[in-house]
Amino acid sequence: MEEVTATTCLPLVRDEAWLPVEETAQVGRVRRAATALAERLGFSPTRTAEIGLAATEISTNLHKHARQGVVVVRSLRGLRDAAVEIVAVDRGPGIGDLALAWEDGQSTTGTLGVGLGAVARLATSCSMTSRPGVGTALVARFELLRDREPEWGRESAAGITRPINGEDVCGDAYAVRRSADRLTLMMCDGSGHGPLAAAASDAAVRLFRDLPPLPPDQVVARLHAELRGTRGGAVAVADIDLVARTVRYCGLGNIAAAVLADGRKQGMISVPGVAGHQARTIRAYDYQLPDKAVVVMHSDGLTERWGVDQVSDLILDPPVLIATTLLRDAGVRNDDACVLVARPA
Repeated sequence: MEEVTATTCLPLVRDEAWLPVEETAQVGRVRRAATALAERLGFSPTRTAEIGLAATEISTNLHKHARQGVVVVRSLRGLRDAAVEIVAVDRGPGIGDLALAWEDGQSTTGTLGVGLGAVARLATSCSMTSRPGVGTALVARFELLRDREPEWGRESAAGITRPINGEDVCGDAYAVRRSADRLTLMMCDGSGHGPLAAAASDAAVRLFRDLPPLPPDQVVARLHAELRGTRGGAVAVADIDLVARTVRYCGLGNIAAAVLADGRKQGMISVPGVAGHQARTIRAYDYQLPDKAVVVMHSDGLTERWGVDQVSDLILDPPVLIATTLLRDAGVRNDDACVLVARPA
């Protein structure tokens, strides 16, 4: 995380591993991945053990009662602080009573017998969303110190990435900057897959984080110039004015974006091109941002044929869970995938 005048970059988030949980042995794999990450980030042995316990409870619940359960182990890095985040998502059967699921002694697995209450106590923050018959998603974050507010504060935007099958790294990436009156989102879908695509999107993230505040079309033009000599890719920037309640959006290539509000989905326009290679036109468009609106951006690893009724609770759910459930439900293509969600307030 860096500060440029009054603008702050949110922490760098890396989705370290996508781990299926369909067999007993895979529970141990999740625990080992989470604790190994905590050790790399400098967590104390006690805090690392707490993360291991929570990872075991989360993945055991998935194994026993979910279908197609997956755990994502994520790292968050700022200038001083770091965090481990565990995201779990499945395709059913869902939980009818979320309040009951958090109570001790109400384990959805019947194994550990402590339910998800232990996870909530061990985590710095923890949230869950569920639809009976559709599936459940949970996010638990673990800071170095359980009760300390991290340097980046509360986040109003979050994303998630998933590599194509057979690759360890994702060629899609995103970054977020905020100030008192603005929230700016950037996404890059590196051309192709694997390390070369990831190198292009990582270069876009680095430039975006280093730039001073600029209009989105100027940012995209700078990204286009920066990505020459790389694979290039699709890029998009959404600049959200929290006072005027507007979004100025500039997209080059196949990044999809929309404003969700009042039960409607309003798409935003990206023009054809490949940043770093071809850009006949770079143009920004303005959109209204109603109260309680949510802004969504995603790469072409997701189909655009999704509606507001497929998205989790836009009012209550944290952005990371909205992004995760949208990836689960619309990420039907065998491709790198990225979703970024902002709830401007």
